[in-house]
Amino acid sequence: MTLQKNDPAPDCGFDISGGGRKSVADYRGAPLVIYFYPRDDTPGCTKEAQGFSALADDFAQAGVAVVGISKDSVAKHDKFAVKYDLKIALGSDGDGSVCEAFGVWVEKLLYGRQYMGIERATFLIGSDGTVLQVWHKVKVAGHAEAVLAAVRGV
Repeated sequence: MTLQKNDPAPDCGFDISGGGRKSVADYRGAPLVIYFYPRDDTPGCTKEAQGFSALADDFAQAGVAVVGISKDSVAKHDKFAVKYDLKIALGSDGDGSVCEAFGVWVEKLLYGRQYMGIERATFLIGSDGTVLQVWHKVKVAGHAEAVLAAVRGV
């Protein structure tokens, strides 16, 4: 079951690009944007990461951290970040526990084939750890701008 508005965000831990480990609770005291994406270095995921990176200074100015999470390894995240000069943190959820906790590990359908994968979704979490807004089945174009507009409205 996916998280909804007003739910408490689960305090999951994940490895972070550049090294180290973070948890959702580490960001308490300020709003946090967590976006989930299927895989590094694919067209849609790259455009989404570039969109959030282009607005990284605006998010920082608003006092909001942005973390993109997929099941890719930290090493793969680091290569992805360098290749596209990404300005946001990338979290590695290798065991899928964060995806499960946020309800984004879902059954998908592609060309008639069913499989499990990460739903492209974004969560705006308030400084108290409460989910303020959720975007499911995200369309990449204009998404980072929509999230920034929501952040500015908080």
